[in-house]
Amino acid sequence: MRRICTCYTFAMQNLDFLAIGDTVVDDFILLKDAKVHCDVDTDACTISMRWGDKIPFVSSTIVAGVGNSANAAVSAARLGLNAALMATVGDDRDGEAVMEHFDKERLSTALITRAPGKSTNHHYVLSYESERTILVKPEPYDYVFPMDLPAPKTVYLSSLGEAGEQYYADMAAYLNEHPAIFFTFQPGTFQMNMGVEKLTPIYRRADLLVVNKEEAERILKLPSGQEINALLEALRALGPKHVIITDGREGAYAFDGERTYRVPMYPDDRAPFERTGAGDAFASTITAAITMGLPFSDALLWGPVNSMSVVQEVGAQAGLLTRAKLEEYLQRAPAEYLVTSL
Repeated sequence: MRRICTCYTFAMQNLDFLAIGDTVVDDFILLKDAKVHCDVDTDACTISMRWGDKIPFVSSTIVAGVGNSANAAVSAARLGLNAALMATVGDDRDGEAVMEHFDKERLSTALITRAPGKSTNHHYVLSYESERTILVKPEPYDYVFPMDLPAPKTVYLSSLGEAGEQYYADMAAYLNEHPAIFFTFQPGTFQMNMGVEKLTPIYRRADLLVVNKEEAERILKLPSGQEINALLEALRALGPKHVIITDGREGAYAFDGERTYRVPMYPDDRAPFERTGAGDAFASTITAAITMGLPFSDALLWGPVNSMSVVQEVGAQAGLLTRAKLEEYLQRAPAEYLVTSL
């Protein structure tokens, strides 16, 4: 039975990037016969298929070792950082597949726990016309934050199951004991459902908070249609030093308390093939660039490049770039691809 290594002090030495969150096996089902219905007033869309029938599909692709935090860790590793993931998997074949995948990606698994008698998270992704709907069933794991971790340069927190308030309180205490750690928070569904009040220490400790526009409105309990500047200021009032809000084709906006920045999408003539993981690529690549020592405004240019690449492949990781390839895209970017101050 594989558990967290009791010698992780050695394994974690000189760690650049530690991602914390759940990992999952995704089964991507590319649909052939479906219909999408959208409400033009609310932009809320639904997908429908014939009831009680056999529905043809194009393909099924199994992708192991994904999830917001896992995607971030692999992103950092591909970019050349010494990266690790803190997560839990079951003692099943899916768990073995996850561990094998991370070994191939040269991602440290010293902080991955094998939960006896439990299954690994397994989701089904219904992919249609470049968008996807994900059927999720989070497994109930026992989450305990290890307070004696050697301090990495960066901690990246994203989607976790029902970890509970104590887990986040312990994490915040650990981060406060190590103020030199750069801390990025990319909230997942359960974390947003907990509400700001229960995660106040996490928001206050964050060096970088990254969400999309809809998530920002959800966190702040505001109706849709809010102005970006108002959302940036309201999120920063929760405590993070820097806030980034992505807004689809409008690009992304960042706020550091004094200046507001905008970075456009990286130009690409190709239509996106499958959008899973674009946000993870964006947030993790900016965080990785900061970990490498780039200024915040320069790091902002890195994120859209990896997002552009990820949406051309099935799954959240196949399109993740190496540092050399990402810098090649930057070198041939058009003149208008730049960060502007608003």
